[in-house]
Amino acid sequence: MSQNIVIAKRYAKALFELAQERQLVSETEQQLKETAELVKANHELYLILTSPNIGHAEKSAVLGKVLDGHVSDILLNMVQLLIERGRIDALREIADSYVRIAGEALGILDATVTSAYPLDESEKEAVAAEFGQKLGKTIRVHNVVDASVIGGLQVRIRDHLYDGSLSGKLERLNRSLKLQAQ
Repeated sequence: MSQNIVIAKRYAKALFELAQERQLVSETEQQLKETAELVKANHELYLILTSPNIGHAEKSAVLGKVLDGHVSDILLNMVQLLIERGRIDALREIADSYVRIAGEALGILDATVTSAYPLDESEKEAVAAEFGQKLGKTIRVHNVVDASVIGGLQVRIRDHLYDGSLSGKLERLNRSLKLQAQ
């Protein structure tokens, strides 16, 4: 396990506990994801935050101006702590860990649903309802479009892949035919 993942879990757990105390779990999740995306998407900001030639105070001031009024004080404090400790590059992993921790605490699982075309809201709701019933959790669907699945769906929840795609069925048929031919 990489060091960033271990660090991320610790920071995410601490942030979750603070957010839970203040009843800001969902808001903190959204703000953390947006902050991680902002740092990732803005190359110049990332360079400033990771530069060894810029002091922690200057980095915190820059990020404070960018985030001021857009995030809670607990999130701003955590991000400033990451800057102080030279761990801002773990922000994406912290956001991912926080989503998992918050989801588990709230009974929510994230499902990545891969389909050949974009799913509309009713289709997402149907997938969420089906897997929610099977797993006894609330399912949050994230749709990924990949034409190579040809048809059907691939649903990934945690480490499990439920493959009902046409490409998956063809692959299984191909392996079966090869085994029979031997």
